[in-house]
Amino acid sequence: MKEITSTQNPYIKQLAQLKDKSRERKKNGQFLIEGAREISLALKGNYKLETVLYYPELISQEQLNELTNQQTNIIETSKDVYQKLAYRDTTEGVLAVAKSKDHNINHLEFSTKPPLILIAEAPEKPGNIGAILRTADAANVDAVIIANPKTDLYNPNIIRSSVGCVFTNQIATGNTTEIIDFLKENNIDIYCAALQASVDYHTQDYTKPTAIVVGTEATGLRHEWLKNSTQNIIIPMQGEIDSMNVSVAAGILIFEAKRQRNFE
Repeated sequence: MKEITSTQNPYIKQLAQLKDKSRERKKNGQFLIEGAREISLALKGNYKLETVLYYPELISQEQLNELTNQQTNIIETSKDVYQKLAYRDTTEGVLAVAKSKDHNINHLEFSTKPPLILIAEAPEKPGNIGAILRTADAANVDAVIIANPKTDLYNPNIIRSSVGCVFTNQIATGNTTEIIDFLKENNIDIYCAALQASVDYHTQDYTKPTAIVVGTEATGLRHEWLKNSTQNIIIPMQGEIDSMNVSVAAGILIFEAKRQRNFE
């Protein structure tokens, strides 16, 4: 088993770039996963692990063996090396280098008939994206689509805030036009959360093939979505403000659809 003790090691410097820079993740088709639960979910989601790095003071050999398989390259690290690569203050002593997946929308496959899809347009904050993915996981939606993404899916903050379900949700990305074309080609109704020309969300039928589309709290959805919407929907507000966090809104809308489907 290989051991790396220097933070100046070229491979460790390369991994630090993967952690910190989206450009490096995209160029290399690799990213870092931190934590045993996250690595376990990545394996469940059929991600390929290229290397596992661990700090023996924080994880036992038995725990490591349970997590990895014989095909994975394993490297023991010093405390300094591990801390250089770790993103979280509280950690479990294990990191993995994984291969990115292709999230082209045309690769989506729906096991449920009719499918239920959650679409988020241009979410910027990794924490919001992670929360949206957790909502999608809790509701077991068929797919999550990120329109016009502002950050890559393998940002460490997204992995952390999604608690690893970024790996188990079926996720696609694309621009607004190609996503709308995809939905129309597959006869999927489009329900846009918007203030304009809207009806109360609970008045609509989501038992048919359905996509629920949410935008950012600051800017909402672009006109192209509203023009192609089957129906704009709104969550009635009873307080002083007229909007709520995008992940909260997504949860309300998605679970109404699940309720109508008897949580199937």
